[in-house]
Amino acid sequence: MALGINRARAIELLNEHLKNPRLRNHCLATEAIMRSVARRLGEDEDYWGLCGLLHDLDLDIVGDDMSRHTLETERILKEEGVEQEFIEIIKSHNEMGPGRARSLPVEHALAASESISGLVVAAALVLPTKKLADLKAKSVRKRFKEKHFARGADREAILECERIGIPFDEFCALALEAMQGISDELGL
Repeated sequence: MALGINRARAIELLNEHLKNPRLRNHCLATEAIMRSVARRLGEDEDYWGLCGLLHDLDLDIVGDDMSRHTLETERILKEEGVEQEFIEIIKSHNEMGPGRARSLPVEHALAASESISGLVVAAALVLPTKKLADLKAKSVRKRFKEKHFARGADREAILECERIGIPFDEFCALALEAMQGISDELGL
């Protein structure tokens, strides 16, 4: 697909617009999961990965105003010459904002991937070692069931994995493995 941006430029934009290292790590984790989901579904890993990498590009700009979240991303990406279809996919992950209802597999994957990344990080951080390498998919599934654990991890969004044909248990394992693959970069 002709996207209008490559990963190197996307990383530059991320570093320019997201100063919070935890948010940057969240975007990197979401990218890794999206790439794994795309591989599993036979989709374009680069395209799906970039959706994950750039999905929260404007959070430092908009702060807690979720009604504006993704609008600044849209502006930034339009200035970069990024195709509108890609921008709309990113906008769809913010149900409280200007995006439309999710309908495409990549949109469901983005919502599920960005939500489970926080759950995986939280599950790793309660381990004595605080290392992704020591976390098991079974523990992620167990933590998913604990509604008070990692409250910000939208369980309904995570379950959108099933709308794209990936069973929940498999998705937990896929997400964990993807994040373990970049654990050094994430500092976990």
